[in-house]
Amino acid sequence: MSPTDEQGYSETGQTRTRLPGGDPYGGAPRRTGRSSSRGLVTVVGVVVLLIAAIAFANRGDDSSSGDSPKKDQPKAAATGASGTRPVQTKTATIPSGFAHTEQGAQSAAANYAVALVSADILKPSWRSTIVKQVFAAEQQQALTDKFNKAYDKQFLTSLGLDQNGNASAGHTYVSRTAPLGTKLTSYSDSTATAEVWCTGVFGTAGDDSRNPVTSDWFTMTLQLRWENGDWKVGSFSQKDGPAPVPGDDKASNADQMAKAVEEYGGFTYAR
Repeated sequence: MSPTDEQGYSETGQTRTRLPGGDPYGGAPRRTGRSSSRGLVTVVGVVVLLIAAIAFANRGDDSSSGDSPKKDQPKAAATGASGTRPVQTKTATIPSGFAHTEQGAQSAAANYAVALVSADILKPSWRSTIVKQVFAAEQQQALTDKFNKAYDKQFLTSLGLDQNGNASAGHTYVSRTAPLGTKLTSYSDSTATAEVWCTGVFGTAGDDSRNPVTSDWFTMTLQLRWENGDWKVGSFSQKDGPAPVPGDDKASNADQMAKAVEEYGGFTYAR
């Protein structure tokens, strides 16, 4: 986790990896058991809700009632589907060619957030490629130097990685981010500011790992520019949360986590 509430990766070189130490469940106790009576009440409650939902769905559209739509009905969610098809091109595995629209800016922000907090950013062989694809031209050299300095051998060793960003034998480094929603706080034909609410899994999967895989919640803010027919990042920052109350999910073992990362591919995010 970042040592402060909001800092840019370009300034600190932080990954979303939780370092060893502390309660892996964020200080919240694990709830392990429930009484049978409480479970019965829960089941009955769920059944009642399902029956009510089915009855409502089967009512159909009764136009004879004469009721008009309420003026105070909530509008579609800010991150509701726009109907625009996702981008069809990728450059170095990163989506590109985003639309010159508000939705296009949000799509770019979501996909760039995934790239910037990926395991590949820790690998020197991929880092410069990611920087070149994601950032505005005038920022690329300075950010490449900052990333190289931040992700030095000592830092990689603290994560259990070698100088090439690879985990040791029997271990798998995990850094997978999933945007949950986006919003624009400003927009013009040449610039946009987008916030991306994310969750993800981060750490090293392995039986003797000192940096076990845990989940995290954070928000990234990206300052975007329209440059050479695509949205590019001028600067970005991050802050913790919003985070939900931890649930009762049983933690998977190291082999299951490593296998999941290898078998399940990532998504291209679009508005």
